[in-house]
Amino acid sequence: MTKITPQPGIMQIKPYQGGAAHVEGVANVIKLSSNENPLGASDAAKSAFEKAAFSLHRYPSSDHLALRMALAKAHGLDASRIICGAGSDEIIAFLCQAFAGPGDEVIHTEHGFAMYRISALANGATPVEVPERERVTDVDAILAACNKRTKLVFIANPNNPTGTMICEADLARLAKNLPGQALLVIDGAYAEYVEGYDGGAALVEAHDNVVMTRTFSKLYGLGGLRVGWGYGPANVIDILNRIRGPFNLSHAALITAEAALHDTDWVDKCRAENARLRTWLAEALAGHGVISDTSLANFILARFADRAEAEACFEHLNAEGLIVRPVAGYNLPNCLRITIGDEPACRRVAHAVGAFMEGRA
Repeated sequence: MTKITPQPGIMQIKPYQGGAAHVEGVANVIKLSSNENPLGASDAAKSAFEKAAFSLHRYPSSDHLALRMALAKAHGLDASRIICGAGSDEIIAFLCQAFAGPGDEVIHTEHGFAMYRISALANGATPVEVPERERVTDVDAILAACNKRTKLVFIANPNNPTGTMICEADLARLAKNLPGQALLVIDGAYAEYVEGYDGGAALVEAHDNVVMTRTFSKLYGLGGLRVGWGYGPANVIDILNRIRGPFNLSHAALITAEAALHDTDWVDKCRAENARLRTWLAEALAGHGVISDTSLANFILARFADRAEAEACFEHLNAEGLIVRPVAGYNLPNCLRITIGDEPACRRVAHAVGAFMEGRA
């Protein structure tokens, strides 16, 4: 009999489930379950991707220099302290692989992104879940959970799936008061949706224990290419690059991301349209008795009376060809996360939720 067993922690992982894209028996569905940009990638990004077809036989750059330099120029950063990955998920995995193992603890909040727990367990570390305060990150609760075993603290800001965020002063207080061996990781997957927000870059510059992660999957519309990046202290980025695969990003992904970054007009348009429709949809749902916290991302977290009502509404929306995301796995059983689609999609969602709520009155 074989005795092949995985490393400790791996069998505790519940595999990540992406947003559904199909409903059995329903055609022409609208997917609002993965926080994708409904306007897609810019024409400049699409053109760059097409040109990549002529160099498919070539290995990509192993140092990602062109993209790192473009990111540094766009955000006023030091290119040598930028690392690129296959989505920000890979940067999160690198951080856990490099800094957390058996006997160590990785802190995340009760409604935090699932990959924090998964990456911690994959490396034998212990994930520690701390409570939020009314679906908002609670700095005091995090600090109370810290101890000599704490190695990483993950904060998504804005958070997924709540859409809420905390201010820079709270993040700075957290960074200042962490144990000396711990890193604060600010996950800025949705940072571009917040006008004027640097995603934590200033905090990285001001502290030697802060790393930020970003992605091209959301506002830039490149979820299918998997391009993310991180910025941190030089010694931390050096460590992460020692475990990063030399060709972890394709040539097509690298040049498409760079083109997307340069197309600021498209970025501005997508941000503005998302903000407009996010406000409209939140107000429309509230008019039907379905409330939500103010979201600063590209989705809203619709709250229902209880789990049964949320599940019933989910089924009703599915029947209407509208796929949203149940978030019971994020300790929010009475909620549905709804991506902000284009205007027709938002109007369909509002109408369908309104019909559902009227039918229950």
